Amino acid sequence: MLLHLQILDFAIIPSLDLEFSPGFTAISGETGAGKSILVDALGLLLGDRSDSQWVRAGADKAELSAEFTIADNSEALAWLQAQELDQNHDCLLRRSIAANGRSRAWINGTPVTVSQLAELGNLLVELHGQNEHVQLTGPGRQLQLLDQTGHYAGNLRTVAESWTVWRDAERRYRELREAAAVPAGELDLLRHQLKELDAEDLTAESIAETEQEHRILAQGESLLQALDQAMGTLDDENGGVGTGISRAASALERFARDSRPIDDALRMLQEARINCQEAVSTLSQAAEKVDLSPERLEQVSARLDRLGDLSRKHRVELEALASVREELRARLDRAELFESRRNSIEADCANALKDYRNAALQLSGQRIEHAGTLSGRVRELMQELGMAGGQFSFEVTHDPERTPSVTGDDRVIMKVSANPGIPPAPLSKIASGGELSRISLAIKVACMGSAAHSRTQVFDEVDAGVGGETANAVGRMLQATARHGQALCVTHLAQVAVRADQQLQVSKRSGGEQTEVDTRPLGAEERVEEVARMLAGNVSAQSRAHAREMLESAGSALH
Repeated sequence: MLLHLQILDFAIIPSLDLEFSPGFTAISGETGAGKSILVDALGLLLGDRSDSQWVRAGADKAELSAEFTIADNSEALAWLQAQELDQNHDCLLRRSIAANGRSRAWINGTPVTVSQLAELGNLLVELHGQNEHVQLTGPGRQLQLLDQTGHYAGNLRTVAESWTVWRDAERRYRELREAAAVPAGELDLLRHQLKELDAEDLTAESIAETEQEHRILAQGESLLQALDQAMGTLDDENGGVGTGISRAASALERFARDSRPIDDALRMLQEARINCQEAVSTLSQAAEKVDLSPERLEQVSARLDRLGDLSRKHRVELEALASVREELRARLDRAELFESRRNSIEADCANALKDYRNAALQLSGQRIEHAGTLSGRVRELMQELGMAGGQFSFEVTHDPERTPSVTGDDRVIMKVSANPGIPPAPLSKIASGGELSRISLAIKVACMGSAAHSRTQVFDEVDAGVGGETANAVGRMLQATARHGQALCVTHLAQVAVRADQQLQVSKRSGGEQTEVDTRPLGAEERVEEVARMLAGNVSAQSRAHAREMLESAGSALH
């Protein structure tokens, strides 16, 4: 329940403090006095989109705050507790809008996002505007209105849970299928390609050794000649390098003891002689390993040809063939895993869909039954609102072939006929604005569930376009909505205002270059004056007497 609303430098309101009571509060005043500005301010506190134009001319920022008690609002209390923003049974909303357009919001003194403000706002207040019937034309909203007053919350949860199971099963199936990404007809090709790669040793060492061996085999004769020539140069007894080194070392041996440089040179020559001997031995071993077999050359050449073919086929260098093989193996494993699990996963999806369809069918039966009851209630209210003979129905259509939805397989559409003899048509086809407003009011009153009693109901001129006995009916209806809670209504109708438990008057005053809005609660005699103005425009003794009679007839306290 709304307890207090404070407004500073908002639109044409410099400063305003309003206290609210339980029950029905009427907000009245001259046309253009700024009554709807109060509703706009409350909307911003409940998460509506802000605009710098709301800041009063000459001010740095607009400040808005609203205090609620949520002792009887378990949903709002649970939300605050979940967000760790609760403060017993009190709730303070605050919002500032700077002249540069920047907006900030707080809940119980803690900074929050506007989306958080909106989430909580939906649990605190229901705003019903003049054009609410536009929102009612949406199938999603019509389904929501039907469900929020039906006593089948368990069925709704079952459908939502079974839909989640089906969605998850479908997602797993889709992910596995996408990961496999191999059409069934290409599996054999994939296996063949992997078999070709598995037939070869694709390690970097093996490929390098094969290339080296091929080079050696391809130039075997030339290599042997080079080896023979090198060994001859090193080991020839008459003129070989090794023989020359030995002779040079022998010539220096007897002088090395007396000369450090000669001794160093001798040691180097001795090392060179040893290196020459080892080089000859190594070259001899290499010569023994040279294979001049044409068969071996053919084998190695064939292996390199196969590797080259694979390299060209997969468009990679030889060294990358091993990575290609691992990629193909992983791809084949995924594809084969999918194929092996396809039947099981498809069965899971089918079973989940079957469970969902069964739950949706049971929910549909509940909806159809409730739609009949609720439609009858709306029809009764329409008669009270001056639409004698009017028809209304929530039509529930079950479509078990539609794509599964968290809300089930039903489509809901409101059909209305405001006049006898006219076939019911979708709500969006109703031409009269006055009829739309009254039908909208009837629907909202009929659809108010238990949660409505814990939320403040705000009606912004939903009585537009009505008068006479219909206006009396609207007043009684709005009064009924606040019987166990709180309702505020911006109204031009005296028949509505007299039904209120309290009445606020909004007035506009101009002084110099500024225009300001003022709002004040009315006492008993002040209400007589205001209702008289609403009745006749110009207050007279006759209009006062009529106003007093209406207030007394409505049961409003005048003493």
